[in-house]
Amino acid sequence: MSDVPPLRDWAPHTAEVRWWRQRTTRGPRVDRLVREVTVSRPPYIAEREYPMDRPLRAMTTASVGDLSHLDLVHGRTLKALNHLQLRTESVDSSKIENVDASLADYGRALLGSGANASATSMASATAALSRMIREADTTRKVSAEAMLRAHHDLFRTNPDEAHRAGRFRTTQNWVGGSDYSPRDALHVPPPPETVPDYLDDLFAFCNRDDLPPVVQAAIAHAQFESIHPFIDGNGRIGRTLIHAILRRRRSTRHLTVPIASALVTHRDSYFAALNDYRAGNASTIVAMMATAIRIATAESWTAATNLLATRERWGGALPEARPGSAVFRLLDLLTEQPILNVELVERSVGLGADEAEEAIETVAAAKILTRVRRTRKAPVWLATDVLHEVEELSTRIQDSARRLRD
Repeated sequence: MSDVPPLRDWAPHTAEVRWWRQRTTRGPRVDRLVREVTVSRPPYIAEREYPMDRPLRAMTTASVGDLSHLDLVHGRTLKALNHLQLRTESVDSSKIENVDASLADYGRALLGSGANASATSMASATAALSRMIREADTTRKVSAEAMLRAHHDLFRTNPDEAHRAGRFRTTQNWVGGSDYSPRDALHVPPPPETVPDYLDDLFAFCNRDDLPPVVQAAIAHAQFESIHPFIDGNGRIGRTLIHAILRRRRSTRHLTVPIASALVTHRDSYFAALNDYRAGNASTIVAMMATAIRIATAESWTAATNLLATRERWGGALPEARPGSAVFRLLDLLTEQPILNVELVERSVGLGADEAEEAIETVAAAKILTRVRRTRKAPVWLATDVLHEVEELSTRIQDSARRLRD
């Protein structure tokens, strides 16, 4: 980022000095001596307009056009693409928060088969993202209730945060700095008693129909991150808000392009764009969002082609798998659910336990499925071709984002 202050195109946050006293005696003495904290008060935005210059307007229009075209061509007929995108988005959104795990462990967590804490957190992020999109799709609005349910999905299995799952904060929080006080914090959100009014204002903004969807999603995301209404999980829930708005506005009807995969590439620039927003310049985050959407959409076309080619290749490896047969239906399932166990196959394909096991063994013999190691008692199987595409989609998006920046 340049040292030159950005031009203001949005109302900047204001600073307010508040009394502070540490609630715990832990941490260094210097934290216990803090008596004041300067909080950052965002503007209210429910009715605010956002003027754009011609280049930025063209960027946002092109990005939503690309997104809608992909959704029109592949959204209804290739459900596997959305499943792949959801996984890619959840994995990379978690990585922005330094939460990472192998895809095998992530898959076990999705099945509830036991996994490490990071993998479980990534699976919970997938559930939260899916909920926010689903509720925006069915209710045609973005609501506090849906967000609280998504937050509960994110933290209900976390032993340290389960007691706060699905609850907005009632205490002061901060970003960066000390663990024990807001000393040297990078951002101190507004006081807890102001959070309800700020959220009412934010959801009113999210449910408008007179703003370009990408602008609305980018500004709502930045405003949410500035409010920081949860003690933990603000980044991941804030990025689900982007997709909820795009779905509510019908920029997408079926797909979830992995925007986080582009953002994680330039993590520092992404955080700097949020700081620009607080300084009164929204164009940085709007342009970054439009670019991320265009890159993720372009690479998702390749993912769609690869998924179709993979399914065709599987059919060639198992010519006896005729339409309607158990193996044929299992192959279709694998494009959507590349991580499975016998119970999932029984439930999704409509087979008995013996039939499900036989179908899995047939597909595994063709080297389409691989059993995860150390799952002998409760076997978990991976369709590595599809999981490889999850990784490849993320890699292609990140490579494209780097080339564009260079």
